[in-house]
Amino acid sequence: MKTAQRNNKWKKILIWSCLSVIIIVAGLFVYLQSITYNPSERAEAALKPDGQISITKIKNGYRFEPEGAETVEPNIVFYPGGLVEPAGYAPFAKKLAEEGHRVYVANMPLNLAMFGQNKADSFIEEHPDEAFVIGGHSLGGVFASRYAAQHTDTLEGVFYLASYADESGSLTETDLSALQITGTDDGVLNIESWEDAKINLPEDTTFVSIQGGNHGQFGSYGEQKGDHTPAITEEQQLEEVVKGLEEWFKRLNR
Repeated sequence: MKTAQRNNKWKKILIWSCLSVIIIVAGLFVYLQSITYNPSERAEAALKPDGQISITKIKNGYRFEPEGAETVEPNIVFYPGGLVEPAGYAPFAKKLAEEGHRVYVANMPLNLAMFGQNKADSFIEEHPDEAFVIGGHSLGGVFASRYAAQHTDTLEGVFYLASYADESGSLTETDLSALQITGTDDGVLNIESWEDAKINLPEDTTFVSIQGGNHGQFGSYGEQKGDHTPAITEEQQLEEVVKGLEEWFKRLNR
């Protein structure tokens, strides 16, 4: 009798423990959803087909590429910033596709790149004989760098938008090229950490500073908490980002 009572007691404890875990996980999911940045109207519009750029929702994100034309290498893999939906980078990806590139924007679990560091694998596998670069915004750049550090043989370079390479993503012992783009009115990027992390960059690193650019305008998802008011428009900042990338791509091909 006592054994049966003890078994019932432990069953109740196990059930309540499982329910507690489920409730906590569900609560965390709801909370993360509530603080996630959604794509702007401009970003939503950029996802619509226009006859020039093919936009395909694939297993691990989105693929943007010129329609009816040969692509220009390198192909681009992009990791979104933390708690930003991938569609928030549609204007960025579409603009680069208009320049002729094939662009992949990864869809991260819970919109956090730390849970999807290897998403680039499936994109690179589509065109294994072509050149690729990888990059990301903010948290996305950190984990893009970690991916690059482990896959130096499949990449030409890494770019960081308001981001940096941490110790786990150090590229100092690689032959990769790197591009760092920041905005002078960024209120989110920890400049001290960014400066300290320069020791993790390869010798071939280019730095670009966008006058008047802020953190959130590297994407298109509205105002980000803690950010500064930009002195330039989102469109102007995007133009500067693409210009910096295109100049860097030319140097990769030398």
